[in-house]
Amino acid sequence: MHWFERRIRRYEHRRWTTDDNRRVQPFDWGLEHIGGDPSCSDPALYIRRYAKQAIENSAEWFATTAGTDYQLDPENVLTFSSSIKSPWPENNIVYAQFFPSKSAAAAGPSRTDMPAVVLLPNWNAKWHGQRGLCKWLQRIGISVLRLSLPYHDRRMAKGHERADQIVGPNIGLTLQANQQAVQDTRRCLRWLEQQGFSRLGILGTSIGSSVGYITMVHDAALRAGGFFHVSTYFADVVSQGMTTTHVWESLRHHVTVDELRDYWAPVSPMPYVERGLGSGKNAFMVYGKYDPTFLPELTEQMLAALRRHHANLRTLELHCGHYSLELPGFSHLAGYRMLSFLRSALAQ
Repeated sequence: MHWFERRIRRYEHRRWTTDDNRRVQPFDWGLEHIGGDPSCSDPALYIRRYAKQAIENSAEWFATTAGTDYQLDPENVLTFSSSIKSPWPENNIVYAQFFPSKSAAAAGPSRTDMPAVVLLPNWNAKWHGQRGLCKWLQRIGISVLRLSLPYHDRRMAKGHERADQIVGPNIGLTLQANQQAVQDTRRCLRWLEQQGFSRLGILGTSIGSSVGYITMVHDAALRAGGFFHVSTYFADVVSQGMTTTHVWESLRHHVTVDELRDYWAPVSPMPYVERGLGSGKNAFMVYGKYDPTFLPELTEQMLAALRRHHANLRTLELHCGHYSLELPGFSHLAGYRMLSFLRSALAQ
């Protein structure tokens, strides 16, 4: 192993260990979160059938209408009701921070045909996470609506310190939470359209990348997608990734990786690759060569599948990992390339 790779891997491990609030949660099939009966005699069969139907009918499964109660406060925080009602009321109100570009702010209600992106942060991102990226997009003339993912920051379930519902050992709840994330994202897109933005893109990091890719496949309004960290199946990341070892520790006593891949297929990018990104859509994917969370071999499988299906795709491999993408040098290069891509892809 090269000395530089060793240094990156040490940094990744050190960053991972700084979070001391990870807990091995109890396993649960969670059928009640996907319309099932918790007393079902064969929960595995129920979820397998449910997942198969969800993929076959994904246009309906991810469908949602525009919100009816959008409210933007004086601090540019947008709120609206989620189309999915989870057992936690605090999670059912969606929060998104709006960063209008200078030209969009000046135009006000009369704005038309302007670019904007919905930004989807990483797992367990804080309220102020990725604000720097939002402000850079503002500076180059792209407005940003930064979504708080389900169970994150202001949407966090009472008594919880982490968003364990969106990536956790409750199989049904994880399905519902990621379905909710896609639907919430689409409601954000509808709000942007109502504000006069028509050149729309999406920008996701880690789990936000997964949610963003699935949204891009299913929403015709999106022109471009930028993705930091890319992988294939939800189950492969959870079972092999460093940051999800506590989740897999609970799951591995009840399901195999192959089984979990089937159960969580509807919220995985890979099953939708063969459908293509859509006419006129462009994607830019950035990934780390030494990523211990989204393993590089999984990324390569995803990129190869996209190319086989003729996706309009650009990529950037950096000699970093997952956390270390935030380091100066890596973050500057990745940010510059991503901003350049979005500005070009969302140009008139």
